[in-house]
Amino acid sequence: MLGFLILLAILVVVGLWGVSIYNGLVTARNAFKNAFAQIDVQLQRRFDLIPNLVEIAKTYMSHERETLEAVIAARSAAQSGLAAAKANPGDAEAMAQLAAAQGQLNAGLGRLMMVAEAYPDLKANQTMMQLTEELTSTENKVAFARQAFNDSVMAYNNKREVFPSSIFAGMFNFAAANLLEIPADKQLDVRAAPQVKF
Repeated sequence: MLGFLILLAILVVVGLWGVSIYNGLVTARNAFKNAFAQIDVQLQRRFDLIPNLVEIAKTYMSHERETLEAVIAARSAAQSGLAAAKANPGDAEAMAQLAAAQGQLNAGLGRLMMVAEAYPDLKANQTMMQLTEELTSTENKVAFARQAFNDSVMAYNNKREVFPSSIFAGMFNFAAANLLEIPADKQLDVRAAPQVKF
């Protein structure tokens, strides 16, 4: 009888240990999905600002129709990329599609801002300055949200790869999650060192 109770106690401890590992994996997966939801909120805000920015620019930049259309097309592609990523955050293909679309949008916005520099009236327009400031603030929030997402993905991937969690991750199909790395436009890359030429 004592041997049965000891065996039962061992099985209960092992069962609780297994449940704890499984719950830890679920919690980590939910954390990176929640972190992606924050990216979604900030990118939606960004998408909402872009048409207003283009409308203001349109009134001053009638000769730059191609640039304005490129920004709107890039915005549409970025929205599609976000929808695909929202359906499965962490999926390699979805993250790559979102990153590429956001990179194209960054490049389009960079070109728009460069062209806007040639229009002093546009630069001085109060609404344009306000929208540009809001867009910059939103870009910063996107960067922070992306960092939080990538940190959550790394924590999840670490949890699913270490022993003994890796056994449960394999048994219950906890797939690896991918980071979101948006390629920076060289013109907008704040990480790049400035080049000085004499």
